[in-house]
Amino acid sequence: MVRVLSDSDVASALDLEAVLPVVADAFEKQYAGAVDRPERPHYPIGTGLNPEEPTEPTGTGLCMPAYVHGASYAATKLVTVCEGNAERGLPTVTAQISLADAETGQPAAYLAGNRITSARTGCIGGLAARELAADGPIDLAVIGAGTQARWQTRAIDAAVGSELESVRIYSPSDSRTECAADLSAEIEAPVEPVSSPREAVDGASVIVTATTSTEPVFPGDTLAAGTLVIAVGAYTAEMQELDATTIERAGRVFGDVPDEAVETGDLREYPDLDVVAFGAVLAGEVGRRSDEEILVLESVGTAVLDAATAEYVFERASEEGAGTTVLL
Repeated sequence: MVRVLSDSDVASALDLEAVLPVVADAFEKQYAGAVDRPERPHYPIGTGLNPEEPTEPTGTGLCMPAYVHGASYAATKLVTVCEGNAERGLPTVTAQISLADAETGQPAAYLAGNRITSARTGCIGGLAARELAADGPIDLAVIGAGTQARWQTRAIDAAVGSELESVRIYSPSDSRTECAADLSAEIEAPVEPVSSPREAVDGASVIVTATTSTEPVFPGDTLAAGTLVIAVGAYTAEMQELDATTIERAGRVFGDVPDEAVETGDLREYPDLDVVAFGAVLAGEVGRRSDEEILVLESVGTAVLDAATAEYVFERASEEGAGTTVLL
């Protein structure tokens, strides 16, 4: 029997405070080499569907497999990216995750994947704020007002609790107002929309960038001493959120997957940069050296976190009897 979990089923089984240690453990296992994470193939889809442009694809497909040693299930995330979906009122990125019994190879579950992806990515920011922010209250600036801006803020709130003192949201569109209103209804810290990147980051102790930008989204010369910058938007060589000043002012740069982080637009101009594995932070091997040190965490995402989070959600949903079971 295979348990099928819709997005609402996943939502009922997902608790950020419980997912944070799951993601932390997955990071430590990845750092220790106790995972299998093959390269993720990507390929064009939809070629030939449009008679006016028969050689042009409609989007991109990706396959992201991973297994955490000792886990009960192996995971494969299937992703599609279709830029034209915005005009259709559909998500640009759509994901599903399949789980197979790691001992027998038999199918166990099929889960809606977007919320799992959003939550595990948010937890990267939450863990970074908990482990790498300077001591004292957290004044959070978020550049971006989409789905991931919300999840980053929620996860940071879940990770640091009452230490989150204030949140400022900037986006060039009016979406910043809606995002701030939504978050104000969810967390205790005051959340306000602001009208410029400089206004957002001025005096912030933690900055999150969660955009699809191809150029820097805030001026690095505005960073206060001790700022932690969590960059989660750029995951290709063409995408960029951080300027050269930010990278050059950073005492150290961390990466969730260092070898892939250096290929992003944020870091590609620094081929000799020593990017420290974030898993080493969670393993207790490295950390902030002073409250004056500016730190950057560059995140590109890893299927290892999908696998760990999906297994947690599946097991909790099974205990609660959520979802639908079918016989394949």
